[in-house]
Amino acid sequence: MEPAGAYGAAKAGSFTFDPVAFFTYPRTLLRLLSWVFSMVVFSCIVNEGYINIGSERLLCVFNNNADACNYGVTVGVICFLGSIFFLILDIYFPSISNVKDRRRAVLLDLVFSGFASFLWFVGFCFLANQWQATSPEELPLAQGSDAARATITFCFFSILTWAVLTLSALRRFLSGSNTNLFTWQHLDPLPSNARATPYPIANGATIVTTNPYQAPPFTETLDPQKLTQQRPMAPAF
Repeated sequence: MEPAGAYGAAKAGSFTFDPVAFFTYPRTLLRLLSWVFSMVVFSCIVNEGYINIGSERLLCVFNNNADACNYGVTVGVICFLGSIFFLILDIYFPSISNVKDRRRAVLLDLVFSGFASFLWFVGFCFLANQWQATSPEELPLAQGSDAARATITFCFFSILTWAVLTLSALRRFLSGSNTNLFTWQHLDPLPSNARATPYPIANGATIVTTNPYQAPPFTETLDPQKLTQQRPMAPAF
């Protein structure tokens, strides 16, 4: 049985979306950076990653290896779409009332972020190796060189951003009972001198207590005038 308040369930269904707070949250900034980096990778390969040398056939700038270009484009598109999906999920996450659904969402984030980090690491090693094996004769006038270097650089940056997102998701998953780790919203601390609302009592009197659960929900106030009145005597027969 899940403990009360697990995965931020205590705040579920009662939140107001604050765009400024959301887009300045560190996790959101990391997702935006991951989105930009993935877009740069597949854009560089699609626009300048292929060259035409004396024929109509397009060759990949990475050692004429089409698999290298295809891998970079595939991973870039997957992470581009994944970043958008998890940005939307982060927006609606505080409104998810079911604790199990919240747990699944965090677990999905953890698995995808870890998998994306692995894909970018493999892509960085693969593309860097193929670029190192590319001879200058295969690239007349250094065609596509800038795009190839930019692709490798942003592959490395993507490893860092997705690795940090993986650690963040792991921390959220292991600390599910802490509501502050699962939402970009923050609870305002109560003032130290705050007191519980007293229960109202008849005739304007009130009972003030620091523990409202120990106060009686209903009280009966005796009229002083009734206490002074004599009880009527029963008639004698």
